[in-house]
Amino acid sequence: MFIQRLEETKAPIWKFLLIPVLFFALMVYNFWVTINSPVDTATAMKQMIEMLGSTTTLFVILLPLVLGFWILLVYGILVLKLPVVKQFTGRHKIDWGRVGFSFFIWSMIVLVSVLAEYFLAPEHFILQFDFSTFWPFLIVALVMIPFQTSFEELMFRGHLTQSIGFFSKRRLWSLVIPSVLFGLMHIANPEVEKLGYGILAYYIGSGFFFGVMTLADEGIELALGTHAANNLIGALLVSADWTAFNVPSVLKDVSEPSFGIDALLPLLVVYPLILYAFSKKYQWKNTKQKLFGSTDNDAF
Repeated sequence: MFIQRLEETKAPIWKFLLIPVLFFALMVYNFWVTINSPVDTATAMKQMIEMLGSTTTLFVILLPLVLGFWILLVYGILVLKLPVVKQFTGRHKIDWGRVGFSFFIWSMIVLVSVLAEYFLAPEHFILQFDFSTFWPFLIVALVMIPFQTSFEELMFRGHLTQSIGFFSKRRLWSLVIPSVLFGLMHIANPEVEKLGYGILAYYIGSGFFFGVMTLADEGIELALGTHAANNLIGALLVSADWTAFNVPSVLKDVSEPSFGIDALLPLLVVYPLILYAFSKKYQWKNTKQKLFGSTDNDAF
């Protein structure tokens, strides 16, 4: 089982929590700098783009997270004594079919939702596709965004979920704590500054979405594919001046942003439907025990 993978390591809990604690200390510092800066996030981002260009800015923003993925992976191997497979799944090998399937399904959802918004309110978008700027952005996005999302999944649904569940013996804590922390990680995003702290409900809800599929499926493969598709396909299709990914995508959203029920629609409708579809396809069993039970009773 995914959480029980830690039975074979003798590493103390502080070694499991060292990198997450350092990461969140950096996030807290970044948030403190953001709220005390005389320049708002959107202005700072605009200045950086004017100086470096949007694609280079994206590269600079993602580079620490890409490096973080490899640091976390190697740390798991050398310090925690966890082979790569055991960091990602409770199965005997990583199921790339699950990664690909979830990536495809979520890509279709993103594509359909963007097209629906475009045809329902075309005045909210401008077509900004320019091949000369799009192809360098495409290369950077394809290479780096999957590593960015993989770092977040390995951190939250991998190491944190496993260690909290294993040492606390309660699967509920391994769902709740990483999900809330995942949402709070986004607190310094320009979207939060623009829309208010209420948008954190979306990020925390997304954390629970990824957490449920990880625990119910006994691995992070589905979360890996879904998260990568959400960030990558979303960035390629549409961007806005006030988002974290202000990039030369196909479309640019020029509408006045607001936080309303539409922002919570994925939490209320789409996420439950996707979880239901995954549960049927992969024949999830004992889901209640996997989400709320004790790890001492793991025998699926």
